[in-house]
Amino acid sequence: MKHYLQFNDLSADEYTYLFERAALIKKKFKAYEKHHPLVDRTLAMIFEKASTRTRVSFEAGMYQLGGSVVHLTTGDSQLGRAEPIEDSAKVISRMVDLVMIRTYEQSKIESFAANSRVPVINGLTNEYHPCQILADIFTFIEHRGSIAGKTVAWVGDGNNMANTWLQAAALLGFKVHVSTPRGYEVDEKLAGATAGSYQFFSDPLEACKGADLVTTDVWTSMGYEAENEARKKAFADWRVDAEMMAVARPDALFMHCLPAHRGEEVEADVIDGPQSVVWDEAENRMHAQKALMEYLLLGKVA
Repeated sequence: MKHYLQFNDLSADEYTYLFERAALIKKKFKAYEKHHPLVDRTLAMIFEKASTRTRVSFEAGMYQLGGSVVHLTTGDSQLGRAEPIEDSAKVISRMVDLVMIRTYEQSKIESFAANSRVPVINGLTNEYHPCQILADIFTFIEHRGSIAGKTVAWVGDGNNMANTWLQAAALLGFKVHVSTPRGYEVDEKLAGATAGSYQFFSDPLEACKGADLVTTDVWTSMGYEAENEARKKAFADWRVDAEMMAVARPDALFMHCLPAHRGEEVEADVIDGPQSVVWDEAENRMHAQKALMEYLLLGKVA
């Protein structure tokens, strides 16, 4: 049994399989061809953080695979409150086949997984967001082919997305140019950053030079709303704009995990411009996660 708690939980070979499988599953979806390998399987989704894309992509994806879904929030579950996480895991995992959790601390999802009888997927924590990077790399492959040897420019907060990009770069053989304001740097130890797979730039424009992909996230992630005004001041120069895209490669793509705030972390003419693939990226959460769920429950399918 495998869990998917951070990007490093799978190998490069497994990712090669997942990207190929996601492409096949998406092709079937577009052709209105049924693909029901998970009939009679149930996914429990536990949300301690609000969600749009994560909920819709997992719920719709599981139904499209022929399975069913149980949706739980902090309002109707006892996760980590009246009942210890370990006890919740032991009970819930006896009733379903797969669990997706979107929560705050990574330690919560790790405690749940350690006591679960079924695979657990990280739908987002403060530290990592592996399903989003899985979808982002799948989207890059769709548009530009292999990401190996390419350069990704991360402009903005050294958050869970940045951590996961660094993990992915070390594993899949590409490079990340990281540019964050002072005081919001990536935690290199937490990200498991590997020398040679990333480079830090104090100037975001320099980070974007020659990049194959420019990507960013909101300045204030969930759980940090009290810092919003301070962050707006600190991040003022870390807005992805036309100048940054102009110094990237001519065929560079722009991505954003959404929701986006036009005029803050990205200008409208970038996210709504011809280099942006954010809508494909959002849809691909569903297809990449379908491949992941299928793999965690059935292994490699011939």
